[in-house]
Amino acid sequence: MSSSASEQIGSAGPRGGPAGRAAGREVSGRPPWMLVVPALAGLTFLVLPLAGLLIRAPWSTLPQRLAEPHVLEALRLSLVTATVATALCLLLGVPLAWLLARAEFPGRRLVRALVTVPLVLPPVVGGVALLLVLGRRGLVGQWLEATFGITLPFTTAGVILAEAFVAMPFLVISVEGALRGADQRFEEAAATLGASRWTVFRRVTLPMVMPGVVAGAVLCWARALGEFGATITFAGNFPGTTRTMPLAVYLALETEPEAAIVLSLVLLAVSVVILASLRDRWVSAP
Repeated sequence: MSSSASEQIGSAGPRGGPAGRAAGREVSGRPPWMLVVPALAGLTFLVLPLAGLLIRAPWSTLPQRLAEPHVLEALRLSLVTATVATALCLLLGVPLAWLLARAEFPGRRLVRALVTVPLVLPPVVGGVALLLVLGRRGLVGQWLEATFGITLPFTTAGVILAEAFVAMPFLVISVEGALRGADQRFEEAAATLGASRWTVFRRVTLPMVMPGVVAGAVLCWARALGEFGATITFAGNFPGTTRTMPLAVYLALETEPEAAIVLSLVLLAVSVVILASLRDRWVSAP
């Protein structure tokens, strides 16, 4: 091949020559309208309801409504139950995520599928399932009541269990992904130096995947805070005991719509703060 032909090929290449740079500008330039129009429609569909919530909010009476006793009571209960449910998910979910990511055992794919079922299961169905297992006549609930005198349905503990049931998959998926992406050579090096498996997990593995654990815990807490279906089915709607913020929104919508808007604004603000705190992690994710 002559030198002139080589120069022509090089100048027309995808990287080095002017033709390649022009092609790059053409690909990364103005997006086609066939993609822009549905994208803007999708954005409008998602943002417009939130804008309507902000526009119709009673801003003039917002401080007084937020200071009402039933609002503060529902907010306090939601914060407490969501935090305790997240702690329960951390206690059970992190070892479960490690088992799915590190251990080889028969039926692991089935176990992973079962763990993610609450993500797609209607929350009301989850509440019914909890009631059939942990209710007074449930498979486990009747034994708990007869042996220890423990009754879980329609109690604050029932709220915590309902929230943990629907929120734990968020934590497990996040931690399992972090474990699969972690470099196992550090764990192997610690094991060769004589560290036990528990020491390796506590001193090496857990610090490496801590960003994933934190992200999963935050998502888990947010999901628990907004849980409605499983809570009202399994725990009921009793003021001061099981009436969390989503249940208070539902109840206020029937009698006092402005109070429902105020409560919804509180949940919206919490969601925005959580998404903003996790933005850097999502952007930097591969």
